[in-house]
This record gives sequence, structure tokens and C-alpha cells, in this order.
Amino acid sequence: MLEQIINFAKTTGAYQLFGNFGENWKSLVMILVSLLLLYLGIKKQFEPLLLVGIAFGMLLTNLTAFTGSDAMYHTELWRQFMAGKIGYGTIMHEGGLLDILYIGVKTCLYPCLIFVGIGAMTDFGPLISNPKSLLLGAAAQVGIFATFIGCIYLKFPAEAAASIGIIGGADGPTAIYTTSRLYPNLLGPIAVAAYSYMALVPVIQPPIMKLLTTKKERQIVMKPLRQVNKTEKIIFPIAVTIIVSLLVPSATPLVGCLMLGNLWKESGVCERLCKTAQNELMNIVTIFLGISVGATATAEAFLNLQTLKILAMGIVAFGLGTAGGVLLAKLMNLFTKNKINPLIGSAGVSAVPMAARVSQSVGQKENPSNFLLMHAMGPNVAGVIGSAIAAGVLISIFG
Repeated sequence: MLEQIINFAKTTGAYQLFGNFGENWKSLVMILVSLLLLYLGIKKQFEPLLLVGIAFGMLLTNLTAFTGSDAMYHTELWRQFMAGKIGYGTIMHEGGLLDILYIGVKTCLYPCLIFVGIGAMTDFGPLISNPKSLLLGAAAQVGIFATFIGCIYLKFPAEAAASIGIIGGADGPTAIYTTSRLYPNLLGPIAVAAYSYMALVPVIQPPIMKLLTTKKERQIVMKPLRQVNKTEKIIFPIAVTIIVSLLVPSATPLVGCLMLGNLWKESGVCERLCKTAQNELMNIVTIFLGISVGATATAEAFLNLQTLKILAMGIVAFGLGTAGGVLLAKLMNLFTKNKINPLIGSAGVSAVPMAARVSQSVGQKENPSNFLLMHAMGPNVAGVIGSAIAAGVLISIFG
């Protein structure tokens, strides 16, 4: 009887934790990191819809080091898949729950479906009303390419450098899409960095915005935007899809899904589909995406010098993206009669609508009667398109 009790004790996770601590201490650290992320997501409400799922997926995958469960995520299976030794059928047959869910990430299904939902919730009216906003959204993508060059200098492979650089777009689904296509081994650290910095937009951006602008510039009051008619809103997603598909075919999956969702919204004849994309579809995919991305954040993949470099370069990318939009707005003011408040340039990163709200908040502190939100939404939604196009360019070159 005593022997049976001892044998049972050896099968518990607690025995693996204390009996093989020297081998499993890194997994314990990752469990603590997952608990920290859960705290930030729940208590501090940092991007909770995805961060909670990512943190819980991280918790599940690192608990297997102590439990020995075969029902979750298997790094070795995906190594064999990447080497071309097995296919999706083997993963479906031999993989655990998180392996199967991760197929949606590896095939880039989840990011595209999320873009359908984003499109169904987005109003491109401010961008159509003020086409110059497109330039501000494009300028904010400078963080992506500057960081890519920096990562090359730090001896990252080109595919990894492109994946890290895309963090500067401040768009989690695009970062996941790009990394899945180019360098999936870094998916866990890049996803955590992307969503963490998105959540920290109100903390990271204001100091940069104030550093690069004068008080007088921050007080600029912009003219009201013109009213955009329904026909323009219907033509826009169709035209953008055609143009992007012809110029950057690799960006078509993301931009096409974004514009399809928006067309459902603006056409007025697909109300049921629009509501489904905004709610049920978006929620279901967010659940699967968060848990499966978190599963890739194993101790082996996360606890190394490379991850620290990714986190550092990620914030550099984000900062440069913010600065790029602000500086272009200042430059445009040298040549335009109707002045642009440079604060809206910071919204060119595609953290919708948080970045636009930060522009509004900083502007109102300088001039309480100034309302920049709708003006900032133009560069903000342009940034969504811009980051998807930037991802398509990088995938075309290095994919």
C-alpha cells in the first residue's frame, strides 16, 4: 500500500516541481510570468481580451513540465512540422488541444478573421474626408522598417528582423500574421511584446508627443471634417482591395478581410453578417488566438537573451512609429494653409481607437475646447491599412 502511495506521489506535478527543480526551474519562472500577465490583464485591464487568453495559454503550456500531460502543446511536433517531416494530419492525430488550436495561427486563419471583425467595427469616414491622413498613417510605419534595419545590425536573421519590426505597427493580429509566415519560433515573445505595448499606448506615446511638439502646436484647432456620403464609404473598401491586391499581393489576405468586414458595415444590406463579425466571430477567434499564441511561450523559447532584445527593439519600433507620424505632420504644416495638429500624427500607429484617444487626451490638456478625436481617427485607421501593407511587403521579400 505504501509503495502504491509513493508511486502515485511520483506522478504528481508537485513531485516533478520539487524533485526535478534543477531541470524545471525555467518553466516555474514562465508560470510566474503568466501570473503577472494575468494580473496586468485583469487588474490593470491591459488589453484584457487577448492578454488574459495569452497568459492562460502560457500557464497551461508551462504546467506540462510538471504534470507531463500529453493533452496540451508539443514543441517537438511543431519542430518536425517546420522541418517538413510531418503534416497537419499528424498534428491533428497526435497533438494535444493547444497543438490543434495553434493550426489556426500557423495557417494565419485567426488574424484574417479578426481583421474581418475590425473592418466591421471601423468607420473610414475620417480618412475619406481627409485623405492627407493616409500620409500620416504611412509615416508611422517608419518604426517597422527602421527597427528591421536595427535588428539586422544586431545579427537577427532577416525573417526574424522583419517579424520584430512589425511590432512598430502596434497591431497584434498583423504581428502574429507576419511572424507566423516568416519566423514562427519567435511567435510567443513577439505576440506578448506587441500586445503589451499596445496596452501601454497611453503611457508610451504622450512623452514622445510632447517632446517633439511645442505648446503652440499642441493647441492647433483643426477645421471640422466634411460629411462623407454613403456611396463614398461603399466604394472605398472595394477600391482599396483592388489597389492593394495589384500592388502588394501578399497583403491581400489581411487588407481584403478588413475591407470585406467594412463593406458589410457600410453597404447596409448585410446587417446580420456585420453584427456576427463584430461580436460572435470576433469573440470566438479572440479566444482561440489568445490561448494558442500563449501556448508557444515555452521556457525554452522565452527565457533567453534574444527575447530581451525583442522586447527592447519592440519599444524602439513603437516609439519611432509614434515619432514618424508626429514629425510628418509638422513637415506638412510648412506647406499647407490649413494647419494640422501634429498630435494626430501619433495616431498613425494602428492601435485603434486607443491611439486616437491619446491624441485627443493630450490635445485637450493643452486646449480644453479642442476636439481632435475624429481628426485622429483618420491616421489611426490609415495605420491599420499601412501596417498590413508593410507586413505584405516584408512577406513578399522574405517569405
